[in-house]
Amino acid sequence: MSTKTLSPKIFACSQSTELAEKIAKEYGIPLGNVKTTHFSDGEFQPAFEESVRGRRVFIVGSTFPTADNLMEMLLMLDAAKRASARHITAVMPYFGWARQDRKDKPRVAIGAKLVANLLQAAGATRIMTMDLHADQIQGFFEKPVDHLFASTIFLPYIHGLELDNLTIASPDMGGSKRAYAYSKFLQSDVVICYKQRKKANVIEHMELIGDVKDKNVILVDDMIDTGGTLTRAAGLMMERGAKSVRAICTHPILSGDAYEKIQNSQLTELIVSDTIPLKKQVSKIKVVSCAALFADVMHKVQSNTSISDQFLM
Repeated sequence: MSTKTLSPKIFACSQSTELAEKIAKEYGIPLGNVKTTHFSDGEFQPAFEESVRGRRVFIVGSTFPTADNLMEMLLMLDAAKRASARHITAVMPYFGWARQDRKDKPRVAIGAKLVANLLQAAGATRIMTMDLHADQIQGFFEKPVDHLFASTIFLPYIHGLELDNLTIASPDMGGSKRAYAYSKFLQSDVVICYKQRKKANVIEHMELIGDVKDKNVILVDDMIDTGGTLTRAAGLMMERGAKSVRAICTHPILSGDAYEKIQNSQLTELIVSDTIPLKKQVSKIKVVSCAALFADVMHKVQSNTSISDQFLM
């Protein structure tokens, strides 16, 4: 019997086809064929159009709402398991439902834990993701988790700006660890925004901890949803004398009127990755692809070599 290791295959969930194509090109193999049948009531059934028996399979799909995106990932994991794939990696550049990582009030679900259970039950033997909303979500899994950091792709972009008097900022207290990690590599100062919310996505009050006068500020966050926090923070910093304010956000959820807020804000630019496809193009939003990063880590997973050189933070 041959002991030759079969080459891996990369497949895409429909919401992440463009990113998966880039990843497959960077990896050096064609994207696998998937055919999805749609029923009139909204049900759908993805099917692999080629054999995956005995192979390592990478299924690329960010699980941002709607819930159909998560369901498609689960169905494809289950299909790969039942087709006798040897290893099945759920490649989730954006891990959705991650803001529900704890019980922050009575009688609520821990959605991130539920999603972890579902992925494992469906057949995932490994999880690959980037910039989780909370690091501890890795502990919800009993399978290996490759948690990549977008700093790998964003830091070269920041260096290329060649900004003087650079200051890194966090839009809230929860992101201070991320801001300090960036500032360590960039040898810059750090400022923190303190905010109080009336309810989800609605800020009641914001205050700035630190000095931004005559500084070029870069706000760093893991995701941008409505854009309210970042645009308000940018306005506050410009009021306090900042020379310019930029923002770096890994996952561009950008719901509601977020695109208009960004375009009309005092942000010089918003730099995002392509974990979530943009709904439209606006001049202030720049996209830096994470495809090469994921392809490199997939190569190393396939060859069982260390990926620690990708952990800049």
